[in-house]
Amino acid sequence: MRLKVNGHVREVQALPETPLLWVLRDELGLTGTKYGCGIGLCGACTVHLGGRAVRSCMLPTADAVDLEVTTIEGLAPTDDLHHVQRAWLDENVSQCGFCQPGMIMAAASLLKRKPNPSEDDVRRGITSLCRCGTYPRVLKAILGSATE
Repeated sequence: MRLKVNGHVREVQALPETPLLWVLRDELGLTGTKYGCGIGLCGACTVHLGGRAVRSCMLPTADAVDLEVTTIEGLAPTDDLHHVQRAWLDENVSQCGFCQPGMIMAAASLLKRKPNPSEDDVRRGITSLCRCGTYPRVLKAILGSATE
């Protein structure tokens, strides 16, 4: 199968039903996308597919053919940080950091759809789980990056 990942067409050897997460991590070496729960609830595996946030642990790789896949490694178009990544650093969001790539991907998708979200929009739109409980800093970072 051919996938377009982070702007590059890649040939992958996987069964069509293999979850995209495993192709990204194991075959393409893009380990920023994390395995958390394996049932699409925690959000650690969030990537963009055709511009929208999806949970890659539940998405068959075949469903990604002909669509652009963007991982945390490809979020910033240059070697610089994406404005959401910068906000994460500015607000010192990360504690253990495990869930953060998926949460950043979810936040970037939300801000693309809704550039100036309310607190309620963020609370409804970001359903990723964080064991460290950094939700107040996540909220502050997303709302702060909305003005960029």
